[in-house]
Amino acid sequence: MKRNPVIPYGIIAVIGILAIVIVAGMGVGQRDAIQAEQDGEATEEKGGEEAAASDDPEAIYESNCLSCHGEDLSGGMGPDISKAGADHDADELVNIIQNGIGDMPPTQVGDEEASVLAEWLSEKK
Repeated sequence: MKRNPVIPYGIIAVIGILAIVIVAGMGVGQRDAIQAEQDGEATEEKGGEEAAASDDPEAIYESNCLSCHGEDLSGGMGPDISKAGADHDADELVNIIQNGIGDMPPTQVGDEEASVLAEWLSEKK
């Protein structure tokens, strides 16, 4: 009686496929754990940076306003705001920052950041 020569190859193929599925599943689990760990570290680091940045009007300006109003507030694509405090009080500036004015679009900053930035700009006279 002769044995079928395909059966050993079939068994080897099934075992190989199972091994690949098991190893891949373990890798996905490890990748998720590593990603979660890195996200946790990034969130902790970012939380400290965001807290510090939300109190620093110059950092808020650099990340949100500099591209249009220039490094020294003298304008560029946007108008000169180096003397914004002479024309507007802090409350008006908060409204302008959050809602935009003229061609200026609304800025995507939080209430606290808008207030800090507006106070800083209102001192520019």
